[in-house]
Amino acid sequence: MFRLALKMLFGDSAKYLMLVFGVMFSTFLMTQQSSVFCGLMRWTTATIKNAPAPIWVVETEVRQVNQTIAMRDTDLGRVRSVIGVDWAMPLYSGVQNVRLTDGSLTVVQLLGIDSTTFAGAPTKMLSGNIEALRQPNAVIVDDLALKRLSPNPKVPLKMGDTLEINDKEARIVGVCKAMRSFTGGPYVWTTYERALTYAPTQRKMLSAILVSPSQGKGVEEVATEIERVTGLKAFVNTGFKSSERDIGTATIFWYVKNTGIPISFGTTVLVGFIVGVAISCQTFYLFVLDNLKHYGALKAMGASNSKLCMMLMAQVSVVGMVGYGIGLFLASIFGLFAIKNLQPPFYMPDVIPFAVMGVIFIICALSSLLGILRVSLLDAAVVFRA
Repeated sequence: MFRLALKMLFGDSAKYLMLVFGVMFSTFLMTQQSSVFCGLMRWTTATIKNAPAPIWVVETEVRQVNQTIAMRDTDLGRVRSVIGVDWAMPLYSGVQNVRLTDGSLTVVQLLGIDSTTFAGAPTKMLSGNIEALRQPNAVIVDDLALKRLSPNPKVPLKMGDTLEINDKEARIVGVCKAMRSFTGGPYVWTTYERALTYAPTQRKMLSAILVSPSQGKGVEEVATEIERVTGLKAFVNTGFKSSERDIGTATIFWYVKNTGIPISFGTTVLVGFIVGVAISCQTFYLFVLDNLKHYGALKAMGASNSKLCMMLMAQVSVVGMVGYGIGLFLASIFGLFAIKNLQPPFYMPDVIPFAVMGVIFIICALSSLLGILRVSLLDAAVVFRA
């Protein structure tokens, strides 16, 4: 019966291809848009990936990592005095203007880190070394900055070239690999003291305090103690393992709650589902109607309704697997090009293919339901009518 069901399915090549196209299009659209959304949300947490630390201490009103409310310099000493703190180092984080050699302006995400311990330094250097930051006017840039900060992207910057950050000279002494920022600007590292000279002067300049717990102390425990003693807010950086206090999770939830990004991508995913249901249901029902005489003949020869329903489910399952496989393959190809070109953001966690597979299963179930109802009510005598 399974072989006969496949012969019936492949025999009507036009409807078979239309069914596969509907499932493929739905799979591609839902997978691609979900992956771009995850990639965009991942970009919002780029700063905590590029300046890693177990605990981030910030001003009490800060809700996510890209929101910077300056603290007093004395807060650094207060955090260092908390029991359980191994070290606490200052961090400056802010968007600054860079003037290119042709006179045009662009923006960068400037990070100022401690010049002694280099807490918050990039983890993957492509050229140069972290210690070179101690040189006069020295900065380390990410690989994106080499092209983005050059007047001619075909001739990228190189080691030793100079920039102007707010009309002050900065010399490239290192290049690193870094995650792209949500604002699209490249990352630039320098020492904390030099970052304060690059940034416009304010009464308070300390953006955050990077903290590491003492040996034997948990990050959650130390973060709670810092909040109790200092009154500041202490986020942990556990890689989204703690949904309540983790700074990455808090950042993503803030963007989900306060921006229209989820609605925009969610609408597109919903459209993909609706299109898949519409094309698949209509086409498969027409396929069943065109083959009613064949189903009636099988019923007249003694085939039960359950057998016929199994045939329909087998046909829909083959269409679903083929369409899902092609759609997932196309989405993966799109992702490879996106990663190579650094845009749009693309990140496909393991849950997306399985979630899309579940949605495709629902689409296939809905598509087969109408056909099953029609065949179940079919009179076997239809095969003998003119």
